[in-house]
Amino acid sequence: MPYTIARYAGYCSGVRRAMEQALLAAREAREKGIACYSLGELIHNPEAVAALKNEGVLPIDRVEDAKDGIILLRSHGVSPDVEAACREKGLEIRDCTCQFVNALHQIVRKSGEKGVPVLLIGAPDHPEVQGTAGWCRGRCHIIPDVAAVKKLPPMEKALAVVQTTFPPHQWEEIVGLLKDRIPQLEVKCTICPATFKRQEEAKILAAKVDAMVVVGGRKSANTRKLYEVCKSICPRTCLVERAAEIPPHFANIHTEYIGIAAGASTPDWSFKEVVTRMNDMEHIDQELQQEPVNNENMLTMEDIEKTVVRIRTGQTVTGTVVQITDDEVCVNIGYKSDGLIKRADVVDKDVKLGDEIEVEVVKVNDGEGNVLLSQRNIVNRKAWEALMVKFENKEYVDAVGKEEVKGGLLATVEGGVRAFVPASQLAPRYVEKISQFVGQEMKLKIIDVDQQKKRIVASRKAVIAEESAAKKAAAWDKLEEGAVVTGTVRRFAEFGAFVDLGGVDGLIHITDLAWSRVGHPSEVLTVNQEVEVKILSLDKERERIQLGYKQLQPKPWDNIEEKYPIGVILERAVVRIRPFGAFVELEPGVDGLVHISQCALTRVAKVEDVLAVGQVVRVKVLGVDPEAKRISLSVREALADEAFVEGEDMEIPGEEVTEEAPVDAE
Repeated sequence: MPYTIARYAGYCSGVRRAMEQALLAAREAREKGIACYSLGELIHNPEAVAALKNEGVLPIDRVEDAKDGIILLRSHGVSPDVEAACREKGLEIRDCTCQFVNALHQIVRKSGEKGVPVLLIGAPDHPEVQGTAGWCRGRCHIIPDVAAVKKLPPMEKALAVVQTTFPPHQWEEIVGLLKDRIPQLEVKCTICPATFKRQEEAKILAAKVDAMVVVGGRKSANTRKLYEVCKSICPRTCLVERAAEIPPHFANIHTEYIGIAAGASTPDWSFKEVVTRMNDMEHIDQELQQEPVNNENMLTMEDIEKTVVRIRTGQTVTGTVVQITDDEVCVNIGYKSDGLIKRADVVDKDVKLGDEIEVEVVKVNDGEGNVLLSQRNIVNRKAWEALMVKFENKEYVDAVGKEEVKGGLLATVEGGVRAFVPASQLAPRYVEKISQFVGQEMKLKIIDVDQQKKRIVASRKAVIAEESAAKKAAAWDKLEEGAVVTGTVRRFAEFGAFVDLGGVDGLIHITDLAWSRVGHPSEVLTVNQEVEVKILSLDKERERIQLGYKQLQPKPWDNIEEKYPIGVILERAVVRIRPFGAFVELEPGVDGLVHISQCALTRVAKVEDVLAVGQVVRVKVLGVDPEAKRISLSVREALADEAFVEGEDMEIPGEEVTEEAPVDAE
C-alpha cells in the first residue's frame, strides 16, 4: 500500500521535553517513596497519559487534591497563582511548560506591568489560554474568533498575542480586523513554528493523496486543527487516537495513496502503530487470508520498514538509461514500469544508453501508467540543501545581480537559486539606483527562508556590516597606546582630521596637527594622504582613538639658539599686538616679542602708533631662552644698526649682519 508519513509527525520539542521530565520525576518519586502528580493532563493524548499513569504519574484537577510529593506543571502552562498554591502546599514543582508558552507568558506579563491591555487570541476553555490570562496582571480580552473583535471596548493601545497552536490563517484575519479598530496595536505572533510547519506540511500531503489518517488525541487543539486542515483539502480524512479505530474499508489498500499525519502530542509509538496496522492489513489481504494471525506472527515496525520497498513522489532512486529519444530519456528504476525524463529535466546532456543516473520521482503514475522522473530536481534540491546549510551556519553565498524589481534586486546565488535582496539591504546607506547592481558580483547573507515556496531573502548590507565589524575588531587588537602607525586621511571637520587606520578611524585634533596655530586641517593635510601618526589615547568602549601628527614632526624650539643667534637681524611680519609690545612670527610655532621700549628709535605711548598686524619689519635678536620658549627682539636696534651701516656707506645685508650690536638693557 503506497503511503507517506508527514515530515513533522509526532511529538514536538516542547511535548517531548515534557514527557522526558515527567518520566524522570516519576522515577525520582519512586526512589523517594513519594507520590508524583500532574496538574491536569500533562498533554492532550490519552495514550500518553495512560503510559505516564503506568509509570506512576497521577493526574489531578486541583492542587488541593495532592498530598506531599512532586507535582508536574503541564506543557500548556499555569498561572502564577497556581504555582504559588503548589509552593504553599509544600509540593516539589517540576515545570514542564512548553518553551513557546513560557515566552508567551513573559510577553503578556511585561505588557501588564506597563498597563497595556492584552488581546489574547485563542480558545477560552483551553488550558494554555487560561494559564496565559493569569499572567496578564491587568486588562485581558480573550478573542476566540472574528465575531469577538466587534465586542471589544474602544481602546487606543493594546498588545495582540495568540495561543501557540492557533491556526495561522485565522490569526492573520483577526489581526487585520484589530488593526482597523486600535490605532496603536502592537502585534506579537506567538504561534509555535512547529505548529505552522506541521499544518503546512499536512496541507501539501493532503493535496497529493487519496485519503488521510490524522493520529492524535481528540482533546488536543493541535491535533483537531490538523484534522480540520486536512479534511478541508482531502474529504476522506479520518481522526483516530489508536490504530484499532481505523475504519475497515477506509481506503483501497492496493491502489490508493494514503497520507499519515500526527499531532504534536501524539507519541511516536501511536502513529507507528497505525502504519504497522495498515501494512498488516495489506499483508494479510495478499498472503495470509487463510492463516490465523497471532501475536507471534505480527510484524514489527522494523520488519515492515525493511520489507516495504516502494517508490513515492519526491523519492531519489538510481536507474539505468534504456532508451533515448529527442523528447525523453527512458530509465529502468526496477519498478513495474520504466520512468520517463523530459529533456528539459535532464541535466547531463551527454547521457547515453547504459548509463546509471540518479533521478527523482516526480509522479508515480502520469495517468498512462508511466513514472515521471527528473534529474534537474535533484540538482536543484542539492543546491537548495547546500544553501540551507550555509543559512544555518550563517555563511555568505556568492551571487550576481540579475534584475531590478519593485522594492529591490533579484540575484542568482550558488546553484542557480534566485534570491531577493530588498533595497534596504543592498548597502549601509540609501541606494538611489538599484540598477547599478545588475551584473555585479557580490557576497550575500541569507536572512530569511520560505521552505515551502523555495524562496530566500538575502542581504548585502549585513555582509558589509559584519566584514566591517570583523575588520574593526582586528584593527583594535593591533592598536597600542604610544605606537606609531600609518593611516590614510579620509575626511576633515572643523575640529580636526579623521584618519583610517585599516578598519577603524582615529581623530587628529586640530591642536595636534602642527606646533603652530592651524585655522583648518586642510592647511596641513590633504584627503587620501598617507600619514604616520602617533596613538595618544585609546577608548575601546566608546570606540575613540586620539591621534597626534605634530608629535612626529620636529619641534620648532629644538636648536632654537643655533637658528636665531643673538645679534642676527631678520625680516618678519607682526602677528599680534599687545599693550606691552608686538609679537613677530619668526617661523610657524615660534614668535618673538618686540617690547614696547624696542618698537622705535624714540619713545612711543602705544605700540599701534608705530606697528600694525601684518606689517613686515626688520628686527634684531636680543636674547633667546629655550626653556621658557622666549625670544626678545628689537626694531629699535635693527633701525640703529641700519642707520649706522648707511652712515658708513656700506651695503645692507638681506637677513643678517655679522657684527653684533649691544643688547638694550631695557
